[in-house]
Amino acid sequence: MITHLLVANRGEIARRVLRTCRHLGIATTAVFADPDADAPHTREADTAVRLPGAAPADTYLRGDLLVAAALAAGADAVHPGYGFLSEDAEFARAVVGAGLTWVGPPPAAIAAMGSKTAAKRLMAAAGVPVLDALAAPTEADLPLLVKAAAGGGGRGMRVVRRLDELAPALAAARAEAAKSFGSDEVFCERYLPTGRHVEVQLLADAHGTVWAVGERDCSLQRRHQKVIEETPAPGLDDATRAALHAAAVTAARAIGYTGAGTAEFLLAPDGRFHFLEMNTRLQVEHPVTECVTGLDLVALQLRVAEGEPLPAPHPPAPRGHAIEARLYAEDPAHDWQPRTGTLHLLDIPGVTAEFTTAPGDTGLRLDSGVEPGSSIGVHYDPLLAKVIAWAPTRAAAARRLADALTRARIHGPATNRDLLGAALRHPGFLAGRVHTAFLAEHTVALTAAPGADPTAVLAAALADAAAGRAGRALPSGWRNLPSQPQSRRYTAADGTEYEVRYRFGRTGLDAEGHPGTVLVRADPDRVVLDTGGVRRGYRVARYGDLVHVDSPAGATVLTAVDRFPDPAVRADPGALLAPMPGTVVRTAATVGDTVTAGQPLLWLEAMKMEHRVTAPADGTLAELRVAPGQQVEPGTLLAVVRPAP
Repeated sequence: MITHLLVANRGEIARRVLRTCRHLGIATTAVFADPDADAPHTREADTAVRLPGAAPADTYLRGDLLVAAALAAGADAVHPGYGFLSEDAEFARAVVGAGLTWVGPPPAAIAAMGSKTAAKRLMAAAGVPVLDALAAPTEADLPLLVKAAAGGGGRGMRVVRRLDELAPALAAARAEAAKSFGSDEVFCERYLPTGRHVEVQLLADAHGTVWAVGERDCSLQRRHQKVIEETPAPGLDDATRAALHAAAVTAARAIGYTGAGTAEFLLAPDGRFHFLEMNTRLQVEHPVTECVTGLDLVALQLRVAEGEPLPAPHPPAPRGHAIEARLYAEDPAHDWQPRTGTLHLLDIPGVTAEFTTAPGDTGLRLDSGVEPGSSIGVHYDPLLAKVIAWAPTRAAAARRLADALTRARIHGPATNRDLLGAALRHPGFLAGRVHTAFLAEHTVALTAAPGADPTAVLAAALADAAAGRAGRALPSGWRNLPSQPQSRRYTAADGTEYEVRYRFGRTGLDAEGHPGTVLVRADPDRVVLDTGGVRRGYRVARYGDLVHVDSPAGATVLTAVDRFPDPAVRADPGALLAPMPGTVVRTAATVGDTVTAGQPLLWLEAMKMEHRVTAPADGTLAELRVAPGQQVEPGTLLAVVRPAP
C-alpha cells in the first residue's frame, strides 16, 4: 500500500494529484526548481525538495534528481503527472529499481509506445487501423504532416503542402525534436486538414480488466496543441463509437498495459479512423471524463499501482456532457505568442469544484497551477488554468463555459480567453462541425476584436478621477476655467487610442459621445452608469499604467497614455523588437539580404515553443543584432528591415 507519494511534476497536475492524496490519506512530497520555490504545488505538499540546476525547465526532466528526492523524503511511490518523464521507460525503470512504486504502466509498455513509428507497426500487427508512415512521399500524398517520432505537444510537427517545402520542414522538425525529446527521428504521414482528433480514455489493471472510459474530442487545436476538449465526442454514431473503444482496448491488451492511458485516433471525414499514438499517462484533458463519470482517475491510478483490481468489470456509463477550455497566457491575434508577467487576479465566477468533480448534473470546475501574484515566466508552458463545465446537454455545457469565461476577471498577461468564448459560441462548434483545422480556419473571425467598449473606457476615466481625488485638497482635474472638459486618454489592446472628455454641470455628468449617460456612482474600483434607463456596473482595477475594466458583458484592458509624452522617443518603423523573453534558436537571413513581407528572419524559443519573427515589409535586412543561442528580453532590438523604395 502506498503511504507516501512524490509527485514528479509541477503546476496544475501536481496540485491535482496532491488533492487526491489528501482525500486518500497519503503523505506527499513536491519537487521544485528555483522559480517554483513559492509556487502553490510546492506549498501544498507535506514536504518539498529543491531540484538543483542552472536551467529551471530541465530540472523537472532529470530522472536521477527525482529518484534521489523521493528517497531523501522517505517516499515509497512516484507519480510522474504528465509530461516527458511520464512516458520515459528509463525513468520508470529507475523508479522501480530504487525500490519505489511506479504509478504508471509497465516500463515495457511505455517503451513499446515510445516511438510513433514502432507503435504504428505494432498496432497494425494487432489489427488496429493506422495511417502509414511515408518513406518517400510523392505529389499524390500531399498535404503531409511531419511528426517527431519520440514526442508530442505540437513540437517537431510541420504541415507540408508542396514537395519543395518538405526538405526545410524535415530539417526544422528534426532540430526541434532533438532539442525537445533527445531524438531527431521524424516521419511523414498524410495530413487530413478536416480530420478529427478523437481519443479513448483507458484504465487497465493487472488482473485482466481493461476499461474504455468513453472518448474525448480534442479537435480544437492551435499549433497541433489542444485548446478545447469535450466528451462525449459530438456526432459519433453508436457503431463508430463502439469500434473506437474496441480498437483502444485491443491496443492496450497488445502491449500488456496497466494503469491510465489514452489511445489517440484521427477520425477522417469519411468516418474511418486511424491510430495515431498511445499516451502512456494521464492526459491534460482527463477532467472532462471525470465530470461525466464521477470517477477519480488519479485515485484509480493509485489503486492499480497498489495491485488492486478495478472496482467493476465495466466502467460507469457517462452522464451528460463536459467541455474543457485551456486558458493560456498568449495572444491568439499575434501568432499565439506567449505572454509573460505577473498574474494579478484570476477569478472565475460560479466555480463549484477545484481539482475534483462536485456531485450534480451541472457544475463548473477549475484546475489551475497559478494564483494571484504568480509570475508567468518563459521556462514553462503558458497554461494558466483549465476551466471545465458539465451539464445534461452539450449546448448547456458550452453556454455555461462561455459565460464563465466572459465574466472571469483575469488581470495580468494577455490570454486567449476571448477566443475561447468566441469558439464556444461559434455556430460551427455548436453544430458539432469540429476538426483539427477549425481554429486555423476561423482565427480571423474568432480574434476580431470589436475594440474597447466606449462606456467601459468612460468608466475607467471616472474611476481614475475618483482615485485621484482621494487625499487631495482640490478635486481631480480642477481647473480655473470650469467650462473646459476633463480629458483622459487610453490605448486599447488592439492599439486604438481613446480620448474621454467630460465635465460635470448642473444636470450631472456630460460626457462627449455618451448622451443621456447618468453617473450613479464613481469609486476608485467601481463605477455605475445609467444609459437609457439601464444601469450597468463596472469594476475597475489598475496596476501601474494598466487598467482592467470588467463587467458582465466582458473585459476591457487599457493602458493609460501619458499626458506629457517624451517627444524624443520614436520607434523605427523597420525595427523588430523581441515580443517576449526567449532564446534565439536560429536565423534565416543575413545582413544585406532582400526580404519580403512575412518572410521568417529568425526563431525565438519561449515556453517550450518556437516563434517566428518575420519581416514586416518588403525591403532589405539592414541590421541583425542577435545570434543563435543568445537570450533576449522583451523589447530587445533583434533586426532592422529597411523598406523598399
